Amino acid sequence: MSSQFQAPKGVSEYFPPRSNAFEYVVRTLTSPALAAGYEPIELPIFEDTELFTRGVGESTDVVSKEMYTFEDRGGRSITLRPEGTAGVMRAVIEHNLDRGQLPVKLFYKGPFFRAERPQAGRYRQFYQFGIEAIGVNDPQLDAEVIAIAYQGYKRLGLTNFTLHITSLGDAESRAKHRTALVSFIEKLDLDEETRSRAAKNPLRLFDDKRSEIQSKMHSAPLLMDFLNEASKENFVAVKKALTAVGVPFEVNPRMVRGLDYYTGTTFEFVHSGLGAQSGIGGGGRYDGLMATLGGQNLSGIGFGLGIDRIILAMETEGISLTSMKYTDLYVVALGERAREESFVLVNQLRNQGFVVEQSYGERALKGAMKAADKSGARFAIVIGDAELSSGSIELKNMATGETVSVTLSGLAQTLAEKSRLL
Repeated sequence: MSSQFQAPKGVSEYFPPRSNAFEYVVRTLTSPALAAGYEPIELPIFEDTELFTRGVGESTDVVSKEMYTFEDRGGRSITLRPEGTAGVMRAVIEHNLDRGQLPVKLFYKGPFFRAERPQAGRYRQFYQFGIEAIGVNDPQLDAEVIAIAYQGYKRLGLTNFTLHITSLGDAESRAKHRTALVSFIEKLDLDEETRSRAAKNPLRLFDDKRSEIQSKMHSAPLLMDFLNEASKENFVAVKKALTAVGVPFEVNPRMVRGLDYYTGTTFEFVHSGLGAQSGIGGGGRYDGLMATLGGQNLSGIGFGLGIDRIILAMETEGISLTSMKYTDLYVVALGERAREESFVLVNQLRNQGFVVEQSYGERALKGAMKAADKSGARFAIVIGDAELSSGSIELKNMATGETVSVTLSGLAQTLAEKSRLL
């Protein structure tokens, strides 16, 4: 029987067993951020529309074409968040987080929304993990942010990805490049919509995916050729720091991120197995964004990593997603007395930190063991009247089929020892 209702088109939805992979990815990406002193921040799902038009940039596709914007009951223009940095910056300013220890180091995760044309790796509701480091302009901080993303990908087992980096320079460098780029673009034969976008931000044309535009921009002046000495030295220091901590990269002078606030160090992680939607995460420095949103003129750098695309990338590399549910033990109880005793035992083991499932209902032994096998548990035990009388049970390794006799009182210690060996 089919359901009367279905999830909206273009929504990435996760349910078992794939939802276990989703949680595993989030935990794994969070770990290196926590190790570097980043703290969690939970952001509103929707914000004042102007936060994004000012913060992200009116010339971007995100603002001009993709935002979910509506008027609430009070007549206010509200937008479902299309990205995370503007909201983080608003929170930092509003709650005076920038008035204390700098840099402010935060991480966030959750759903984001863009009115995209749904396809593999591109969704209308998608999920990201992101970090922001606000208040200090230091090449080593740039390298730290990039390294945290790189470590997360490596811990997930991903190998077929490449880090692309570039520098979008400081205000002086960008001004010189803009003059040359505008002069170049004026000579091109462009449609009115493209010319209008270029007038707002000429860098947008580097990011245009149409082959005819890419061909016309092939000989366009590159920003990296206009970097002043300070910007050059900063970029050299970033590359040196990344090399020192073993993060490989390729310099891509034609790379432009899809948001207008990026300056200086800019980067993207590209996976070779995802086709057109190859980006699995990226970010950069955003000097001036805080001042644009009404705060201090402080620098910042961060990234957003696409959880949906990371999971797709893991699948293309053959990384098993079904094995990411972790259960230490499955308990099968036979008979009323055994059910009562095992219920207490299961809760004791859970309180000691083990992940334990148990059989429910009047299920026969054969069916209960099938359930134990499907649960993915590392071990299983059967408790009946005989086991309760003897105080001893057989601990079965579900992967090998091997069993070992263990006392009920010593079960927790045995589980702990065997878990360390896995």
